[in-house]
Amino acid sequence: MLLDFNDIKEITIPGMNSGTGMMTAKMYMDEQGKIIPCAIHAGDSIGLHKHETSDDINYVLSGTGKAICDGKEEILEKGTCHICKKGSEHSIINTGSEDLLLITVVVER
Repeated sequence: MLLDFNDIKEITIPGMNSGTGMMTAKMYMDEQGKIIPCAIHAGDSIGLHKHETSDDINYVLSGTGKAICDGKEEILEKGTCHICKKGSEHSIINTGSEDLLLITVVVER
């Protein structure tokens, strides 16, 4: 199966999971999970939320930020990957002056 994200409409999500500011994303979804290229804009965040049924894998393409997963802070920068396992809770914060660009893969299990 080939996914062409050039053909998927970009959406803007204000206050994702009660976070701050805006996030833009293109999203592919099916019953097994999601693939989401996204941008968390400078100074913005995805709020603290729990993954009840899935693992959430976030690979950083560019920018800087931090993830807080089960109370532990992790520094995010190009080439790092933050994984929030099923049953854990996390938030992601853009701490830089540019967009934090991620490829997020959500795996239902």
